[in-house]
Amino acid sequence: MPTSRPLARALSAAALLSLPALATAQPTASRAAAPSAPAARPADVESIDAIMRAIYDVISGPAGQPRDWNRFRSLLAPGARLIPTGKGPDGKGVLRTWTAEEYIAMAGPGLERDGFFEREIGRKLERYGNVVHLMSAYDSKRTLSDPAPFARGVNSFQLFYDGTRWYVVTIYWEAETPGNPIPAALLYAK
Repeated sequence: MPTSRPLARALSAAALLSLPALATAQPTASRAAAPSAPAARPADVESIDAIMRAIYDVISGPAGQPRDWNRFRSLLAPGARLIPTGKGPDGKGVLRTWTAEEYIAMAGPGLERDGFFEREIGRKLERYGNVVHLMSAYDSKRTLSDPAPFARGVNSFQLFYDGTRWYVVTIYWEAETPGNPIPAALLYAK
């Protein structure tokens, strides 16, 4: 049965009025039941620059070197998501959404097997209160001595500050392609 307009307006108004309450609500049982992340190193989460250095550092390392996945977990907010994007066989954009544990299981073995060093090569940051959106251009190499990166792209980070430390909420990324180069405005000046 279709909803009448007055009822639809009332439901919309009720939903809008409840948004401030949702923002300050206590964690739900499902969130509270999630496994606790290890304590973060204070130096890793004391500033935006620190957490950005830490997130790139923790996934980087030579072939055969295990990554410190507990340190990785310590940088992420409960329920954080990692979202790689790309193109499907039909040329349409696709994305995959991973939890931290899915990222570790899916991407971790390749990082450790092949070697992987990723660094930030540019950044654009927007902040409102405790919420930050940060576009971070990157390049990736298999070894630090590689003359050129095998990949470049942009990571879209959403960060949150709880009054004492920073958390990574989302990392959403796309690799650079010839048809989609990194904008010059996102790169550090040389």
